[in-house]
Amino acid sequence: MSFQEFADLSLAGQCLTREQCHGVLECPDEEILALLDAAYRVRRRAFGNQVRVQVLTNAKSGLCPEDCRYCSQSSASSAQIAKYPLLSSARLLEDARAAKQTGASRFCMALSGRNVTEKEMDTLCAAIRAIKAETSLPLCCSLGFVSSDQARRLRQAGLDRVNHNLNTGPGFYDKICTTHKYQDRLDNVARCKAAGLEICCGGIIGQGESDDDFIAMLLDLREIAPQAIPINFLIPIEGTPFENVKADLNPLRCLKALCLARFLHPKCEIRAAGGREYHLRSLQPLAFYPTDSIFVSGYLTTGGQPADEAFGMIVDAGFERVAEGNGLEP
Repeated sequence: MSFQEFADLSLAGQCLTREQCHGVLECPDEEILALLDAAYRVRRRAFGNQVRVQVLTNAKSGLCPEDCRYCSQSSASSAQIAKYPLLSSARLLEDARAAKQTGASRFCMALSGRNVTEKEMDTLCAAIRAIKAETSLPLCCSLGFVSSDQARRLRQAGLDRVNHNLNTGPGFYDKICTTHKYQDRLDNVARCKAAGLEICCGGIIGQGESDDDFIAMLLDLREIAPQAIPINFLIPIEGTPFENVKADLNPLRCLKALCLARFLHPKCEIRAAGGREYHLRSLQPLAFYPTDSIFVSGYLTTGGQPADEAFGMIVDAGFERVAEGNGLEP
């Protein structure tokens, strides 16, 4: 079966078989342009040539009791990073203003830690209301685990979307974290969906997982049906347990993974997220063929591509940046 036939299946709403998923990931390097062309057909149906640009602020850094081995903010990390409590609502509003000035189509706030305290909830809700009152930016928060009541409060304050990643497949999860379980993440996503929040949920590749693990994660995401799927590429940060992990990533491998995400999620925002600069390198513009979303300016504890440079890359590749504050799907 050809890659165009995979595109036909995807556009018809059918799920690729596991064998077909492996076929995408095992695409010969010399056929990468054919694979990208097929994925682009699927991407173009839902998103045309538009690219959504997200700006992320690290609203609370470090101080996390979880032992996620990829993360520089976890209890298992000795990485030299800034550590601070939740920023004030005034500071978060200032960051949102800067994101709008940059040209972001969505503003994202991430908090380290397992849970959000009631005091932090008060600050976050105040920040969300203030940002919504002053800007047109759709908002996303990465909060760890929230209760049903907290999820409802956030929605009532005006939050649009919650990010909570699966990070890998269920069979590999205990290799990356032992302080909570894969099912805990599924349950948290379900609570947020029940509260009426949109869902941003994806994962990380390059942690030592198998192709089967990555495929399993993407298939579980079909059951969740999130609005956005960020695909992160492991950055081996010094001081984390995964600083020396053999990521087995190169630009073509990353592109194949993004194409598979597109085939399995034809109508979902697919984001080339953390680590795209590190692993895609000179082939970054090709990521726009399967994906329709990127981060600019930086991630949580690592830097990223400057916004102006990213905007130029989008235009040079023949794509169109979504207008400021218009991060909603068509």
